[in-house]
Amino acid sequence: MDEHKENIHGQEDNVKTSSVKEQEKEKPSSRLCPAGESAPQVSPSQSKGDFSHPVYKEIALANGHINRMTKEELRIKLAELKLDTRGVKDVMKKRLKSHYKKQKLMQTAAEGGPTDTYYDYICVVDFEATCEEDNPSDFLHEIIEFPMVLINTHTLEIVDTFQEYVKPELNPQLSDFCVKLTGITQKMVEEADPFPVVLQRVVSWLQKRELGTKYKYAILTDGSWDMSKFLNIQCRVSRIKYPPFAKKWINIRKSYGNFYKVPRTQTKLSTMLEKLGLTYEGRPHSGLDDSRNIARIAVRMLQDGCQLRVNERMHGGQLLSVPSSAPVEGAPPPHNPRSRD
Repeated sequence: MDEHKENIHGQEDNVKTSSVKEQEKEKPSSRLCPAGESAPQVSPSQSKGDFSHPVYKEIALANGHINRMTKEELRIKLAELKLDTRGVKDVMKKRLKSHYKKQKLMQTAAEGGPTDTYYDYICVVDFEATCEEDNPSDFLHEIIEFPMVLINTHTLEIVDTFQEYVKPELNPQLSDFCVKLTGITQKMVEEADPFPVVLQRVVSWLQKRELGTKYKYAILTDGSWDMSKFLNIQCRVSRIKYPPFAKKWINIRKSYGNFYKVPRTQTKLSTMLEKLGLTYEGRPHSGLDDSRNIARIAVRMLQDGCQLRVNERMHGGQLLSVPSSAPVEGAPPPHNPRSRD
């Protein structure tokens, strides 16, 4: 529910938000994402921004040359390297720069030079929730679809999905607008389980894949709303505690804007796909299809050399930004929902 989330973003819903969270632009990270190989840890000097190693001069010179290339020259060079040639000029420039940077850093890694670390898996979540065409300011959105799409960052592939519908409690009758927008019918939600039961199955799904125990992972969303608004409200409605594994996440809109150097107005799902030379696959506003398309954007960003990392978190009911200088941490092992009572 991409555009609908935009409409409700500015409304108050008892969720406190940081006054600087959306204006604060995080510094782009110099870290790299994997393309099938394992990278050693960053040295303490590099993590503090020490770029005195000679490899960075080589990278800077290469970047200057790439900046002077025409769109056709970029396309030809990318084709020679067997890289994706789709996307606007700035996207192709970033792809070529990231490829060269990655090759140089991986080369120096073998010689004890600067390298990077990353998550093993990224779990994309894009909820669908109850809604009205004109939501009143005090409207409590209840989650009615809980999808997850799992990305293996080593193979850069979508490897698994989860989807369940959820029975709403406060507003059990879906509005005609909601049914038309999401494609979720009244029958689907009436036959579904309440949120705590679905959340328990989500936890089991994550545990079965050993996320947070054997493998390091992070949650990724399209914006702040899914976790700071929908999940936060739903946990209050269902009288359960907010799940610790969802307290930090990657807001792909922030990551996309910072990596490709574009304004917030160019970070909607449809726009990100278009700028990357991709088209939407499936039904818009289906939670699972939206999640799959968000995952496709994430995979493309990983291929282009982006370090997708946690950049937002919930603390005491407040939405906060996670600075790029913060240590890279995976989400904790998932546990069954706990009652607020």
